[in-house]
Amino acid sequence: MNGKVLILCLLPFTAQAQGFAGLGAEAGDFAVPQPDPQFDFPTDHGAHPDYRIEWWYVTANLEAADGTPYGLQWTLFRSALAPETQAGWNDPQLWMGHAAVTTPEAHFVTERIARGGIGQAGVVADPFEAWIDDWRMSGIDTGQLTASGPDFAYDVTLEATGPLIFQGEDGYSVKSAAGQASYYYSQPFYEVTGTLTLPEGEIEVTGNAWLDREWSSQPLAETQTGWDWFSLSFDDGAKMMGFRLRQTDGADFTSATWIAPDGTATPFNDALAATPLETSDVAGRAVPTAWQVQLPERGVDVTVQAINPQAWMDTSVPYWEGPVTVTGSHDGRGYLEMTGYE
Repeated sequence: MNGKVLILCLLPFTAQAQGFAGLGAEAGDFAVPQPDPQFDFPTDHGAHPDYRIEWWYVTANLEAADGTPYGLQWTLFRSALAPETQAGWNDPQLWMGHAAVTTPEAHFVTERIARGGIGQAGVVADPFEAWIDDWRMSGIDTGQLTASGPDFAYDVTLEATGPLIFQGEDGYSVKSAAGQASYYYSQPFYEVTGTLTLPEGEIEVTGNAWLDREWSSQPLAETQTGWDWFSLSFDDGAKMMGFRLRQTDGADFTSATWIAPDGTATPFNDALAATPLETSDVAGRAVPTAWQVQLPERGVDVTVQAINPQAWMDTSVPYWEGPVTVTGSHDGRGYLEMTGYE
C-alpha cells in the first residue's frame, strides 16, 4: 500500500463526514464515551480499539543553558476502520506519528504512518510503551521520549512530579452543546531533561512537559470546524487547560480546567474567553499567533504569544502547534494548538 493510500485510510471519514477532519462523523459501530467514567490504570494508558480515534500527545517547553527557548512535540494517533484488532495486514487499526522541534527561528516537523497488526506501531499498557518505527515513549511516571526527522532529533527523560489530571467531569470531556464528548486525562507535571539534535549540533535542555490522553468515536459536532487549545503552566505552580471549538454559526464552545499546584483540578464550562489579538501569514493562511485568554473565576487575564509564529505542522492534516509565552495576571509558558485554519 503506498503512502498516499494509507493516509486516506488513516482518515477514512474525512471526505464524506462533517466537522474538522471528519471528527463529527457518526460513531457507527464504535463505542461512545459515557458520563461518570471509571478509569482503570495502567490499562487505560493503553489503546482502546473499540473507539475510532485516540492519541498520546506530549508537548514540552524547554530551555538551553544560554536561555534560548525551545518547544518539543511527540504525538501518536490511532485511527480505526473498524472496532476490532487482527494480526497481520488485515488489522483495521492504523497509526500516525508527528514529531516537531520549534526554535525562535525555525520549526522542524516530520510524520510517520504505519499499519497495525505487524508490529510497526502500537501501545502496550504495562509496562507502558508507545511506538511508531523507532520513535518511542517508554514509561508514564518516569519515561523516555525519542524521535527523529531528516534535520532534527531528540532524546529526553520525563519525570512526573504530580498526579494525573482528569479533564471535564472526572475525565468525561464534553465538546459540544449536542453532547459529543471524549475521555480525556493529562499528566501536566513532567520535568524534562535531555538533548535536542539540530543542524547546529546537540543542545542540552531542561524544562517541563504535558501529556494529553484522549479517545472517542465522535469527539466533535458536525458543525464544528476546528479548535484552539491552550496548555498553560504558570510561574506560581498552577496550570490551566482550555479550548475553544469554533462553529459554523460563528459561536464558540469552550471548556477549561484550573489545576492548582497540588494537582487539585476544577472544571469550568463556558467560562473561558479566548480572543485573537494578532494574526500571522503562516503557510498562506491567516493564523492567530497572539491571544488574550481569560478565566475570570480564577483571575486569569493573560496574553499568550507564539515564540515562533511559523510553527506550522505541514502534515497529512495540517495544523499549527508551538510553544508560547504567557504574560499578564499570571506569567509562565505553555503550548498552543490550532486546527481548521484554511
